Amino acid sequence: MAALALKSRRFRMEREADWKRLEALLDHYERGRRSAMSDDDVIAIPVLYRAVLSSLSMARAISLDRSLIDYLESLSTRAYFCVYGTRATIAERVAAFFSEEWPGAVRSLWPETLAAGALAFIGAAAAFVLTVHSPDWFSAFVPYGLAEGRTPDASTKDLHDTLFGHDAHGGLSVLASFLFTHNAQIAILAFALGFACCLPTAFLMLSNGFMLGAFLALFVGRGLGVDFGGWVFIHGVTELFAVTLAGAAGFHIGWTLAFPGSRDRLVALTEAGRQAARVMIGCLLMLAVAGVLEGFARQLIENTALRYIIAVTTGVAWSAYFYWPRGRR
Repeated sequence: MAALALKSRRFRMEREADWKRLEALLDHYERGRRSAMSDDDVIAIPVLYRAVLSSLSMARAISLDRSLIDYLESLSTRAYFCVYGTRATIAERVAAFFSEEWPGAVRSLWPETLAAGALAFIGAAAAFVLTVHSPDWFSAFVPYGLAEGRTPDASTKDLHDTLFGHDAHGGLSVLASFLFTHNAQIAILAFALGFACCLPTAFLMLSNGFMLGAFLALFVGRGLGVDFGGWVFIHGVTELFAVTLAGAAGFHIGWTLAFPGSRDRLVALTEAGRQAARVMIGCLLMLAVAGVLEGFARQLIENTALRYIIAVTTGVAWSAYFYWPRGRR
């Protein structure tokens, strides 16, 4: 017994400094003090972990006392979870998504975003020109049930009242709710149908532009174009930006499916799906923000200039968030 105790004491003295250092580093890591750890400390953890495993294996082989073996087993288990376990909390993952993953995914899809935005603009411009020259085109672009009297036959006063909350029949709220629901559906479908070689997504981008252009032509023809722009863009900047990004995500999947390049098609699609999914999750959050602006800001603010200020502010904020250059971690 005395010889065994001497052997155990000598074994501990030769290696205990490494054990204590690893234990101290693990204490810092587990208590959330990672920012105070130097690069050398971080690099030392896996090295010391392997040394502890070696000590544990040796202690078991030469049958040292049980308390020492239990200590080494506990220390190696803690180190294992530090080296191989989850390295980020939920809060850290959420922070990483908003600070890096989402804007990075949006920036990587800039060609698809330009394509989706261009199609929506072309659709809006075409519908605007056609409706201005012939009001009969309005019914071709806007469903009759959605118009609810906001047609070329409506009086200028009735159209004006819909923009400033004086619609006694609640038509303004119905139109606002329909537009939000419509754009949310367009965003989801544009993403989900992108795999069909981008064709359904392209059609959805065009059709969304058609409706906006037809409404704009109607109000411009009555001298209410500026007021209509403030009414729709106070939330529409965020909403239409989200729809455009959803279309870009759909284009990314469809283009990768059709042209995977030198990579295996399944591998390329998996990678594209992850990138597009990050963008789409963010689009849903943008639509929620647009819903708040639509439900509160637009109903409570009836000053056209202030509506435009909010619209421009949201546009600048989203653009800076996604495209402002930032350093890489």
